Amino acid sequence: MKRDIYKKLVKWKKSTRRKPLILCGARQVGKTYVLKEFASKEYESNIYINFEEETKIKNVFEEDLPAEKIIEYLEIYFHQKIYPGKTLIFFDEIQSSPQILKSLKYFNEKFNEYHIITAGSLLGISLSGAQSFPVGKVNFLDMYPLSFDEFVTAIGKEKILTVVPELKKKQERVPEPFHKELLELLKLYYYVGGMPEVVANYITNKNLDQTREIQHEILTSYINDFSKHSSKNEALKIRQIWESIPLHLSKENKNFILSAVKSSARAREYETALQWLFDAGLIIKVSNVSKPLIPLKAYSEKQFKVYMLDVGLLGAMTNLNQETLLFKNELFTHFKGALVENYVVQQLFPFKELFYWSSSGIAEIDLIININDYICPVEIKAGINLKAKSLILYQKKYNPFVLFRSSMSNFNVQKKLFDCPLYAVNKIINFNDFK
Repeated sequence: MKRDIYKKLVKWKKSTRRKPLILCGARQVGKTYVLKEFASKEYESNIYINFEEETKIKNVFEEDLPAEKIIEYLEIYFHQKIYPGKTLIFFDEIQSSPQILKSLKYFNEKFNEYHIITAGSLLGISLSGAQSFPVGKVNFLDMYPLSFDEFVTAIGKEKILTVVPELKKKQERVPEPFHKELLELLKLYYYVGGMPEVVANYITNKNLDQTREIQHEILTSYINDFSKHSSKNEALKIRQIWESIPLHLSKENKNFILSAVKSSARAREYETALQWLFDAGLIIKVSNVSKPLIPLKAYSEKQFKVYMLDVGLLGAMTNLNQETLLFKNELFTHFKGALVENYVVQQLFPFKELFYWSSSGIAEIDLIININDYICPVEIKAGINLKAKSLILYQKKYNPFVLFRSSMSNFNVQKKLFDCPLYAVNKIINFNDFK
C-alpha cells in the first residue's frame, strides 16, 4: 500500500538536518507498516523493538543509559552488528519507555550517525506530559489515514487521477465520464475511509459489511484506550466528548458546545479531555476567526468545531449503512453535509492549519486557509447546489483575491470564484495563480 509519507521518510534519511525522528499519528493509521517497509527497502539491516511486547529489553532500558550503552545492549540482544547509516533502529510504542525517549537527545548530540525512528500509538499523549523531552534534538513527522488520492491508488485506480488538472485561472475540466467515475469513487471513500486495515480488507474482499465490522472494532479499541491511558473520571469525559461529535456535526450550527455533551458541563472541566483526544490524533479542531487576516491564529476565538480523524469512522459511528451512503437516501441527504465537511477537513488538515469564519449567524465560511500569505475562503457543498450566499457576503466585506467552492460539480472559474470538485479538493492547497 503506497503512502505519501514514504517520500518524506526518504527525504529525512538523506537530509543534512537529520536527527532522530519521531513519527506521530493516531492508533492504526499505518505507522508501523510504513516504517517496516521503509526499513527493509532503504537500509541494509534494521533493528525493531516494540516496547509493549519486548518486556525483557524494556526492563533493561528503564535505567538512564548513555547512547553508546544502548547500542551495545541492542547488538547483544539481537546478535546483530549495528552500522551507522546502514542500520535503521526503529523503536515502536515508545510511550511505554520514557527513558528511550529521553536518550534521543544524546543520540543527536554524540551519535547522530545512527539512524533512529520512534513511533507510538499514543505517543502524542506521552509527549504532552513529558518532563525531559529532547527539545530541538529530534525531527517530527505526522501520519494520518489514507487520503482520497492514496485510497484510489491503493484500490488500483490510480490512472484516473492523471486526468485531474491543477487548479488555475485558465481551467481545464475533467471529461464527464471520468468526472462521474471519480464521484463514485468519492462516495466509496466516504464509506470505507482511510484507515489502512479497513482499506486492505476492502481490497481483498470487496465486502462492505466487513468494512463496517472492522471500523467498529477500531472505534472500540479507541474507547478502550480512554480507560487504559487516563483516570476513570477523565475517561468518562473523553468518551462523552467523543460520542458527541456526530451530534455536533449534524446540526446547522456545528460549533462544539459543551451543553450538548452534558447539560451541566463547564469548559474548564472538559479541557483536559478534549486535549487528550487531540493529542491522541483522534480529532481535528478548527477554530473560528473574528477577522480573516494574517496571521489567522492571532484572530482565533473561543468558538471551534471538532471533526473526526477519518470520514469512514464517522459514518460507522453514526451507523450509516451502505445503501444510505452509496445511493440516494433521505437520511444521507440530511447528514451528508456533515460527512462531506469532515471529508474536506481530513484532506486539507495535513497541509494547512484550518479556521472558519462566521458573521453573527448571517453567514459562515466553512474554511479559511492561508495560501502563500493570501487568505482564502473555502465553501463546501455536499451536492451540486451552488448557491453561495455566504461567499457573496464575504466577498463584499473583505474582497479576497480568490474564493474557492468545492462540490460535486466539475472544475469551473467565474472571475474570482474557483469551483473545484470534492475529489480534487487537495488541489486548493497548491493553488498559486493569484496574479
